Amino acid sequence: MSRDALKTLFHPFETGVVPAPGKDERVLFLGAEAGYRLPAEFAASIAAVQPLRPLYRGLEASRASVTPFVEGEDYDAALILCGKHKGENEDRIAEALKRTKIGGLIVVAGGKEDGIQSLRKRVAQLGWGGDSLPKYHGIAFWFGRPEDADDVIAKFAKKPVRVEGRFDAAPGMFSHERIDAGSELLASRLPEDFKGHAADFGAGWGYLSVMLAGKSPGLKGIDLFEADYHALEAARANLKANAPNVPTRFYWQDLTCEETRDKYDLIVMNPPFHETQAADPALGAAMIKAAAKALKIGGRLMLVANRGLPYEPVMAETFKEWGETCRNARFKVLWGKR
Repeated sequence: MSRDALKTLFHPFETGVVPAPGKDERVLFLGAEAGYRLPAEFAASIAAVQPLRPLYRGLEASRASVTPFVEGEDYDAALILCGKHKGENEDRIAEALKRTKIGGLIVVAGGKEDGIQSLRKRVAQLGWGGDSLPKYHGIAFWFGRPEDADDVIAKFAKKPVRVEGRFDAAPGMFSHERIDAGSELLASRLPEDFKGHAADFGAGWGYLSVMLAGKSPGLKGIDLFEADYHALEAARANLKANAPNVPTRFYWQDLTCEETRDKYDLIVMNPPFHETQAADPALGAAMIKAAAKALKIGGRLMLVANRGLPYEPVMAETFKEWGETCRNARFKVLWGKR
């Protein structure tokens, strides 16, 4: 079922408040998700952009024209579906300004939880005109692409963050400003004598992979799996900079429904535990089961999780042997042997 913000985005076209793009026009759709229904008058072609693999697969299944990164220029209009990260929403506006023709329509929509009200006010202060329309517990606002937008593009575009002087990340990625405390705890327990093939499930921008490479010089190679295309590209750069001699492969993949091609001696992971603001232990449980399938007989999983997440039953159900390595006030490190 599509979220309300999608309906909010297309509501101005549904009501005729905003004229729908015609069949000879091209529309860029940033943050696109499946489940939208185009108004009858909306005849333009849509180039959808979605870097998150599960949402990308949903668009693919609906036969949308979709890529994980922005391509092309001189679009007649742009649609922006906001998410929960302020920096990412602003970056989408910057991309729309870069890719849309002067005078082209830009429509932005999101729910209250996406910070849409403050974003609308900030854009309104730029004096670009346009209007807004509330609907479905959210707001859609729109404006024309101004002739000179260079200053706003520079201000709104994502700025890479340097973490501990050696990692690069960006807004929207998990723990993009600092090393996650859970990952740090797991890193402190990684083996120093490992000599096989490893995988990093939900690798993010590559911290755990770099730490494993540093602690186990006999590592034969590591495969990084990540559902966020941009985070995976950051991981590629971070591994090249921090572990250039370790054989690495990178897979943009949704591990909850896409199986790995190879089997591993060791898998490390800090599994995601929410797709929305509410915790969803089923997501982490699916990752644990995926790891068990991807391990060789005798292979080991090492994972870190919030102390309150009930992963012990799925560990007992899935692994021949399992246990807890350590815990602190917030996190626990578990292991399983296939």
